[in-house]
Amino acid sequence: MKTATFRIWRGNSEGGLLRDYTTEVSEGMVVLDAVHQIQSKQAPDLACRWNCKAGKCGSCSAEINGAPRLMCMTRLNDLPLDKPVTIEPMKAFPLIRDLVTNVSWNYEVKKRIKKFKPRRPDVSDGTWRMLQPDIDRVQEFRKCIECFLCQDVCHVLRDHRKHDEFIGPRFFVHAAGLEMHPLDTEERSQELRTSFGIGYCNITKCCTNVCPEEIKITDNAIIPLKERVVDDAYDPIRKLIRRFTNGD
Repeated sequence: MKTATFRIWRGNSEGGLLRDYTTEVSEGMVVLDAVHQIQSKQAPDLACRWNCKAGKCGSCSAEINGAPRLMCMTRLNDLPLDKPVTIEPMKAFPLIRDLVTNVSWNYEVKKRIKKFKPRRPDVSDGTWRMLQPDIDRVQEFRKCIECFLCQDVCHVLRDHRKHDEFIGPRFFVHAAGLEMHPLDTEERSQELRTSFGIGYCNITKCCTNVCPEEIKITDNAIIPLKERVVDDAYDPIRKLIRRFTNGD
């Protein structure tokens, strides 16, 4: 049995510090195991959010050695244990205590996105006809576990604090799943361009790189949405059609 040191943020919204804890580690352990061990034996008041410990609930998001990751999916044998492993709360959201942040802003953002609005059924029995490739295209977006790691790593939210103007990668994924659905008829392009701030994204793919479900956020969601927004806003033919359609 060997030991490792974990440098964990302790504090609240008024301030705090990084505190070192040394604990025994063994083969197969993940960061969350070490945190639980420290809670059990050294710091029973350490606040940490978790649920499934299987990489499916998205609860145990944190920053490990400066990178947004799930604690339950970060194996200790993948980290350099010859120096302290730093564990900090996500930076893009208000701190509550220790490793726990207030992510309620994300749920409020989701309420602002227009819901799924299907077209009329294709046949009299009330059913629709869809092509399998169209269905397959949106299935990837349903894999999101709302860990909000993509939100945390995004510089628009993390560094520039544009929470009032930018909904973030997770909700561009949600919007893409609706916009690309073969039955959806709702119009979201104007909101994406204005109040949702898709123009702030400079497609660095940092959100894709941290996604534990390996959703290709940038290539399959954000870039197609950007293209759709540009077409709807600036394509002269579309503008002409919309002008006659709306009677302007």
